[in-house]
Amino acid sequence: MAAMNTDSQWPVREFRGVWVATVANIDWPSSRHLSTSQQQHELDLIIQTVHHLNFNAIVFQVRTSGDAMYNSSLDPWSYYLTGTQGKASNPFWDPLAYLIEKSHIYGIEVHAWFNPYRAHAGSKSHSGLAPTNMANRFPQYAYGYGNNLWMDPGAEDVQNYIISVFNDVVRRYDVDGIHIDDYFYPYPVQGQAFPDTHTYTEYKSRGGTLSLSNWRRENINNFVQRVNKEIHATKPYIKFGISPFGIWKPGHPAGIHGFSAYDSIYADSRKWLVEGWVDYLAPQLYWEIDPPAQSYPALLDWWFQQNSKNRHVYAGNEVAKVVSKGWSVQEIANQIKISRNRRNSLSLGNIQFSMKYFIKNSHGISDAFKVLYTAKALTPEMTWMNVSIPAVPKNVKRHSNSLTWSPDTTGVNRYWSIYKQYADAWNLLNVVKADVTSVSNIGDGYYSIKGVNRAGIESKPVVIHINGAQGVIVG
Repeated sequence: MAAMNTDSQWPVREFRGVWVATVANIDWPSSRHLSTSQQQHELDLIIQTVHHLNFNAIVFQVRTSGDAMYNSSLDPWSYYLTGTQGKASNPFWDPLAYLIEKSHIYGIEVHAWFNPYRAHAGSKSHSGLAPTNMANRFPQYAYGYGNNLWMDPGAEDVQNYIISVFNDVVRRYDVDGIHIDDYFYPYPVQGQAFPDTHTYTEYKSRGGTLSLSNWRRENINNFVQRVNKEIHATKPYIKFGISPFGIWKPGHPAGIHGFSAYDSIYADSRKWLVEGWVDYLAPQLYWEIDPPAQSYPALLDWWFQQNSKNRHVYAGNEVAKVVSKGWSVQEIANQIKISRNRRNSLSLGNIQFSMKYFIKNSHGISDAFKVLYTAKALTPEMTWMNVSIPAVPKNVKRHSNSLTWSPDTTGVNRYWSIYKQYADAWNLLNVVKADVTSVSNIGDGYYSIKGVNRAGIESKPVVIHINGAQGVIVG
């Protein structure tokens, strides 16, 4: 069974996410030369694996570098989908729409993951970019830096365009969340300054008084604040999350050493949490438990201490290091246990990087998660969201070996959650879409059905006692 609250008979909520990276074909598709049917087969396998392992969220990279893994009139189709940027799959299909439809059958959330400012990954050239790539829309703000082509976060035209891309997905797709990773200003390249001098000079000419570093941070802060405001204005229930580099600044907390995201990529991620500009923060805590210089629990505890608005914290774990660095699978399991032990600090889940290791069961990582995630779980409630209370199921009855109920007529419910009582606790058996009105294979016992809205908040339960052929509502 899932972990239980000490003060509740209902299962604990837990965000169980996994990143599906599409850049460089890391997780999906495995090659940019697959047929449509092969692409769909691989995506089906991802969904089935997530479902089988009792994860409940897929964080799917829809925008790697000014491109799209969905049907967009703004950004071109991704190079990693077909081998040519701007070229759709043939036969045509929409991976994001497909993923959403298939995942929601199992109650799995889909969070659309965006890289905002990178325009060309692995190349500083415009060669191979479609005319609609943002580097070609705004060439004056596209800079070759390191091994990539990068857009200027300080350019208002660039920011407005990228936010229009976010808003377009929110309007047209039934996503559960919008997600940004740790790339804001690019990670610094030794001996190279990021070439945004003319943008900063223009800011100063308008009377701006911020230093270059503070101006860059303010550009990112404004962007994050705008995304939060605009997507929630369109759909209040959309979950907005960011997965920043796990260290805000060295020395925070004391004894932590390493890269400073605040000073080097101008990501003031602490501020985003303090101000409540995110619904969840998923700091990438890609270090082991014991080393004091980058200690998983020390950093996790520090992030909780910054959470004055009581948002959710879902620690990011790098299962890839089981393969790349020889970590034991037990290290990852222990990290999840540490996260779970801090539930009272709003440590309410984890996100794993990345999907392919679960597909391959690398070093037995999937086997380990079968022990960690032994039963289904709903994602945690976001009580601050402006979402109506879900409808209580009506006309719950038994028919043969099935439970049936009336359709939701309010439009508020996202899912129905179905439980069975074991001893003094309820076990989550299934999560089904709001348009489903029955579940089968029902035996004797006590069952409960609740409505679930898009913020994860459940209705009051309807409890039915099944005894032989009879079904009696008891609550």
